[in-house]
Parts: sequence; structure tokens; C-alpha cells
Amino acid sequence: METKVVDAELFDIAIHTSGIRSVQVRVDGGPRIALERKALTGDWIGQVPMGARYVLAVDDDRLALDPRATEVWFPPGHSRDANKRTGTLDPADFPRSVAAPWPPQRPRRHTTRPLVVYEAHVRGLTACRERSDAGTYRAAIDELPRLADLGVSVLELLPVHQYDPDEGNYWGYMPLVFGAIHRQYAAGDHPAEELADLVSAAHDHDIEVWLDVVVNHTTESDRTGPYYSLRILDEREYYVVQPDGTYLDDSGTGNTIDAYSPQARRLIMEALDRLADLGVDGFRFDLAAVLARDPDFVRSIGDWGERRGVRLIAEPWDMARYLLGPDFPDQRWMQWNGQFRDDVRGFLRGEPGMVPRMVQRLAGSADLFTTPMCSLNFLTAHDGFTMYDLVAYDHRHNHANGWDDTDGHHDNRSWNCGWEGDDGVPDDVMTLRRRQLRNAVCLLLLSHGVPMFVAGDEFARTQQGNNNAYNQDNPTSWLDWDRGAEWADHERFVRNVIAVRAAHPVLWDPDRWGSRLATFGADGEPDMGHESRSIAWAVDGLYVMANMWWEPVEFTIQTPGEWCITIDTSLESGQADGPIVAGPVTVGPRTIVVLSR
Repeated sequence: METKVVDAELFDIAIHTSGIRSVQVRVDGGPRIALERKALTGDWIGQVPMGARYVLAVDDDRLALDPRATEVWFPPGHSRDANKRTGTLDPADFPRSVAAPWPPQRPRRHTTRPLVVYEAHVRGLTACRERSDAGTYRAAIDELPRLADLGVSVLELLPVHQYDPDEGNYWGYMPLVFGAIHRQYAAGDHPAEELADLVSAAHDHDIEVWLDVVVNHTTESDRTGPYYSLRILDEREYYVVQPDGTYLDDSGTGNTIDAYSPQARRLIMEALDRLADLGVDGFRFDLAAVLARDPDFVRSIGDWGERRGVRLIAEPWDMARYLLGPDFPDQRWMQWNGQFRDDVRGFLRGEPGMVPRMVQRLAGSADLFTTPMCSLNFLTAHDGFTMYDLVAYDHRHNHANGWDDTDGHHDNRSWNCGWEGDDGVPDDVMTLRRRQLRNAVCLLLLSHGVPMFVAGDEFARTQQGNNNAYNQDNPTSWLDWDRGAEWADHERFVRNVIAVRAAHPVLWDPDRWGSRLATFGADGEPDMGHESRSIAWAVDGLYVMANMWWEPVEFTIQTPGEWCITIDTSLESGQADGPIVAGPVTVGPRTIVVLSR
């Protein structure tokens, strides 16, 4: 059942709950409206004036947000702690649902270019811009020309569900209402409309918009968390409640949505439909393994995705299960390829024994996926090191998060190039870091599959070694445009490698390379030995030689033809518009050379 407008003045409400006597709607500055219970469905239904702020009163005195609200408003006295109900809660300070009309449906428009995904935070994208609406959907529109010029064809936004602004989670992975848009990212009074305008503007630049959706848990956390909505209405209908009365915590946030529950599923699907109506082109599902507790539900979302014409992307794990590849119940979805991240990071820093794994990853991870374009390849994401920090830090530096540096991953498969951090870093170390950054870009963008990188990676954004900046709503997480100017040469390199990718359709071919791919060593067959740290491969007009050894390696070209050097990461520019190659090619230490014809 959809939240809908029944005429120009009234807004429909339908609340599902069980085991209660009454549900009343209290409209700010207006009447108290008793909802009517429909015996057949268990829904409590009624209407409120369009635009009204309202709160539900369950059994007369328990206040609750409408879990199907289209918008949420927070009064000045809002306090998360007060809503834990450990003391007296002033009803005036409880959040209000808003009977806001949903914008008219916008069209989707898939990009005409190969998919290159840019993961960004709405606020962090423009928070450092000198403008009155910095950090909003509206401000993000003005970033689109730069992204289009860079070669980005997908803007993937971190969650935009309404979350509790008093919770302290900058990333937004603690949703309050699945189907309401976070109003704190809006420049005006209509957040859903502003998000739809951003999506439409992205389409005008041939860029798709994907949303990171979090429908596996809510901000109500565990038994010590606040009471906002589902805990009050029917916690056993929406959450997985264990025999001892505690919530299952496969999400790592205190609770887990019950994927078997018809009401939870209805809430999720209604939210997805609303977001799709804004013109959104794809959805990345946070901790999708939670939903895969019921494989049929995941497949039904896959069917829905086909009907709506949207792309579906899974983060195929949670705190209890790792379902990467064939273990995920619907192979139509793309998946975040965590194995690509780990193996390519290992190869990049020169770990032994990585060449056989690198061959798998560069060729679309055939050991994991039936089609290479289901592999979303990434080295960096919002959680973890930025690409620069990957080559500048051996250890996390998360003291600012407030957990005595105990939060965040300990094993990052990173290498600081011989110096931890930036304080006093020698020039030769910085030279090596720049080269390693160029190597990382090449390994990501010249592999088969769908590449993704994090906003700011194109100009070496740093979080000073913080690999879990979930609560850092400050310059640690925001894009630093002064650094963007300092690293403009690296952004040019990224743009050029994306252009090389676009010019070679084999890199985004939906079919496997099969016999088109040839792999080599320095002089003949590839060296798959434990101490090998170099590999060459040729496929349809590209010849890549990757040497992660700390000494130069001379490669003999194994595939005949008139090859020209296109990329040489030992050069500061990374670009090498060289003559036709004649004879062996010496590839420097920790260097990648790319030939084309």
C-alpha cells in the first residue's frame, strides 16, 4: 500500500501494528484524529491535512513517528537521549512526520558511456565551497560539469534517508525513515524535490545517480536505543527479536530488520518505489546479506528492479555472513567485489604470491561472477582509507573518532612507501607515493568490470589516516579544494586513464574475454611463482606491463603489432605519447607501462 494524496487537501495514512487498542494522529495546531483499524489488513487508516506536521499516539500516550512518512521535521528541543525514555519526554520535543506530497515521477536515463562510479557524500561534496548553500543537493548540481569532464558516468550518493541529526553519524547509515529524504541536506523546504532536481541535472550531463540505501536496520539501535517508530508500533513484526528479548545484530548497529516479515518488506519496497520515482537509476544495498536471510525477498527485489529499469548493487556481506559471488541469491545484481579490493591492494604493495590472484581480478573475477559486469571493482570506499592514505599509512589513525583508536579495520593491505603520514615526509617518499597512486588508478580502471572510486581520490584526498570517519562531519571528510588545486596533475592523469578505458570497449564488454586475453611474464609465460611481482597482459589493442618489484624489469613484447606507449607511471605526468615500440621495454620499479595500437 502506498502513501498517497487522495485529494488536493488531504494526505492518506496507513499504519500497521498489532496488539494495541488505539492509534491517534495529533496534528500540530490542529485536531486529534482517531485512526480506524481495518480488520482484514491490520492497518490503522485515516487522513490529515496536506502539509501538516503530525505525530502518532499509540494507546493514548506512546508517541511514534509514521514509518511511512514522506518527510520528518525536528523541533528545536529534539534530543536523542530524551527519546530513550529513561526520563520525562516533553511531547513538544518529539520529531514530527510531515504530510508532504511526493514530487511527480521523473524519468530515469541510463548513461551512454561506460560505467565509472564516483562514490560521494552529499554534504562532503561541497561543504568546503564558498557558497550559502554549501553541502546541499542544490550545491551538488554545480559539481556535475567537472565530474562529466573527468569521465565519471555514475554518481553514487551515500545514504539520503532521513536520519537522526542528533545521532552523530555523518555517513547517514542509521536511517530513521526509509522513505523520507534527509532534509538537512536541502537548501530549501522540499528535500525530495531538490534531490529529484539533482538527479535530473545529472542526467543532463549523461551521469546516472545511484543511491546507497540502508534498509537492513534503523537508528533505533539495541535495547538501550531511542524509541521513535518501529519499536513502539510492533518491534516483533519489523525486527528480528531473539528468544531472550534482545535484537539480533547482524548489522553491527544494534538491530536487524526481519526480511521474512511482510510488513517490513512492504515498508522497504514502498521506500524503493518512492526513490525510483525521483528518477534514480540504481540502488546500492548496504549489508545486503541481511536481506538475503530470505533469498526469495532478494529475488523479488531483482524482479522489481527489472520492472522499474533500475540497477541493483549488493554489498554482499554483513556481520555474520559473506555472500560474495555465487553465494548471493540473485546473480542479476552487481556486487561490491571485496576480493578485488584485497587482492589488488596486496599486489600494489608488492606482497608475494599475488600474481595468480591478480590475473583473476583483472579479467573480471570469473571465479566469482558469471558475467564480468556484475563485478563492481573498487580499491577504496567511504569506509576505509582513501586512495592517498592507502599509500601513505601503514596503520589507522582513528583517535578523533572517540574510541581510543580501536574502531575501523586493522588490516588495510596498505603501504606507506617508507614513511608514516605526511609530517616531515621526504621528497623521495612523496615521489614514490605519487607513482603508487598512478599504479592504483591503472589497476582499477584497466581491469574488466565496473570501476568505482571515492570522491576526492582523483586529487589524492586524505583523511590523515582515519579509516572509519563515520562521525567526522568536518574537513577530515569534506573535499578539500585547495588540495584539489595542488594535485591537479593527478586529476589530469585520472581523466586520461578514464579516457583510455572509454576508448577500449573490451574493458567494459559484458562478455568474458576468454581467448582474447593473453598473459605473459617478462619474457614468455607468466611467472606465477610465490616471489613473482610482475605480470603482463594483452587484450584487444591494449598491452599492460605491471611491475610491482622494487627493481626494473625488462619485458619482451609477446604480441606482434605496432605498439605505442600510452601510459608510463614512472613519469610525473603518467602520460607517454611515445613512438612505436621497437624491442624490449624496461619497466621501472613499481611501475606500470601501457601500450596501445
